Amino acid sequence: MISASKRILLFIFASLTSVVAQSTLEQQFEFANQLFNREKYFDAITELKRLQFFDKKNSFSFQSNLLIGISYKAGAKFDEAIKYLTLAEINNSDDEEYFLCRILNARTNILRRTTKQAEKILNELLDDPRFISKEKEINYWIGWNYIFSDEWEKAFEVFNENRLDTTLAELCKTVDDEMYSVNFSKYSSYLIPGLGQFYTGEYVSGTLSLGWNILFGYLTINAFVEDRVFDGIIIGNFLWLRFYSGNIQNAEKFAIQKNLQISNKALDYLQYQYKGEKP
Repeated sequence: MISASKRILLFIFASLTSVVAQSTLEQQFEFANQLFNREKYFDAITELKRLQFFDKKNSFSFQSNLLIGISYKAGAKFDEAIKYLTLAEINNSDDEEYFLCRILNARTNILRRTTKQAEKILNELLDDPRFISKEKEINYWIGWNYIFSDEWEKAFEVFNENRLDTTLAELCKTVDDEMYSVNFSKYSSYLIPGLGQFYTGEYVSGTLSLGWNILFGYLTINAFVEDRVFDGIIIGNFLWLRFYSGNIQNAEKFAIQKNLQISNKALDYLQYQYKGEKP
C-alpha cells in the first residue's frame, strides 16, 4: 500500500504538473494571439492548431477556433473559415460568443456569395428575442447581403429605413437608378428589333439588327407576294428568323453586361474607398 506521505507527494506532483501544463497552454495561446494581432494569420493558424493538439481539456477551444476562423476569412479561405467559426459556435459559453460566431459566419457567407445561407442566419438572429438590442447591427449586414445578391433597391431600403449608413444608402440608390431593365430590353426587341440595343446604348448593334430584320422581312414577304413560296420559307426560316431571335438575345445580353459593369464598379468602390465596416 502507498503510505499517506507518498499519496500527498503524488497529489502535489499531479497538481504542479497540471498548473505547469495550463501555464504552458496560456503562453502558447498568448503567442498565437500576438501573431494574430500582427496580422500574421498563417503563422497564427499554425500556432493555434498546435495549441489545440495539446489542449486535452479543450480549455481554449472557443478562442482558438474563433481566431482560426477569422484568420482563414482574412486569407479568403472562406470554406475553412466557416468550418472553424462553426466549431467556435459549438463551444460558446454565453450569448455574446454565440452572436459573434453567427455574425462572422454570415459575413463570411456574404463574401463567398452564398447569400441564401447568410440570409437564413441573419433572419434567425433577427427573430431571436435574445438579440433585440442587436437589431441595428443585424440589419446592417442584411443590407450588405442584398448588395452581394445584386439587389440594390432592397439594400437601399434597409440602409435608408433603418438609418444605418447614409453613404451606403445613397450608393445603393444610385446603382439601382443606373441599372437597366433586362426584361424591357428583351421584350421591347420583340416589338421593334434593335430597340433593346438602343435602350442600353449599343447603337451600332441596334442599327444593324433593325436593318437586317427590315431587309429579310421585306425579302420574305416579297417572295410570298410573288408566289415564290419556297424562297419565302427559306429566307424567313433561315435568315429573318435567325436575325430576329439573335436581336432579342443580344438585347438581353447587353443589358446583363451593362448591369454587371455598374455593379462591379460599385463593388470596387466599396472595396477600396468605402471607409465603413465591410463583411
